[in-house]
Amino acid sequence: MIPIKTSSDLKSMRVACRLSAQILAEVAAEVRAGVTTGELDAFAAKRMRELGVESAFLGYGGFPGTCCISLNEEVVHGIPGPRVINNGDMVSVDLGVTAEQFIGDNATTVCVGDVDAEIRRLCDVTEASLLAGIDAARAGSRLSDIGHAVQTVAEAAGFSVVRDFCGHGVGRNLHEDPQIPNYGAPGKGPMLKPGMTLAIEPMVNQGGYAVEVMSDEWTVKTRDRLRSAHYEHTVLIVDKGPAEILTCTEKR
Repeated sequence: MIPIKTSSDLKSMRVACRLSAQILAEVAAEVRAGVTTGELDAFAAKRMRELGVESAFLGYGGFPGTCCISLNEEVVHGIPGPRVINNGDMVSVDLGVTAEQFIGDNATTVCVGDVDAEIRRLCDVTEASLLAGIDAARAGSRLSDIGHAVQTVAEAAGFSVVRDFCGHGVGRNLHEDPQIPNYGAPGKGPMLKPGMTLAIEPMVNQGGYAVEVMSDEWTVKTRDRLRSAHYEHTVLIVDKGPAEILTCTEKR
C-alpha cells in the first residue's frame, strides 16, 4: 500500500527534504578535479552533523558511505573512497538525510572541467527527463505515466533508460511503496493521490541500458562502460497540477 502523508508528516518531511537539498547543493559545489570521492563524503558527513541530521544511507543494507558517489560509467551506488576526480569526469552524488523521523532523498550529476559536449547533453537530457516525470506525477494519473514521460524524453534524445533500478516511495523509510520504473506504457499501475511522496530518479545511459553490479556488491556500472547520468527529487503529489518538488532549495 502506498502511504499517504498527513499534514504533520509533511511538515517534518519538508524539513528533511530542504536540508537534504541544501547539503546536496553544498557537496556538488565541492566537486572539482583533485578531490577524492572520500573527501566529498567526509564533507557531507560534516555538514549533516552541523545541521543536526543523519545520513539515510550510512549503514543501510550495510552501505559504508554517507552518500553514494558514482563516476562516469558508474550508474549508482558508488562507494566513496580514495578515487581522485579528474578533469573531464562526470560525478553523480546521491544523498539522503533523516530529520524529524522522515527522509529526503535527492541526486545530481556534476560535470568537471572539460567535458565532451555529448556528455553535457546526456546530463541535460537526464535532468529534463526528471522534470518530465515530475510534470506527469499528478493526482488522478497512473504511476506508469511517470516512467513513460522519463523514457520518452531520454529515448527521443538517443539515450537509454536503466531498467534494473528505479525510483520509489519515500517517507519514514528510505524505500516505501511504490517502485517507480523509468520506462513503460502510460496508464498503468496505481492511481496517484494527494499526499503521496515519491523519489523520482531517472538513470540515463549514453549507450545501452544494460548494467551490472561490481564485486563490491554495491557499485553499478553500465555494461558497455559508456557513461551514465543520475538526477533525483523527492516530490509530493498535490490536489491539482504537477507534483511539488520538496528537495528544492528555491521555490519552483
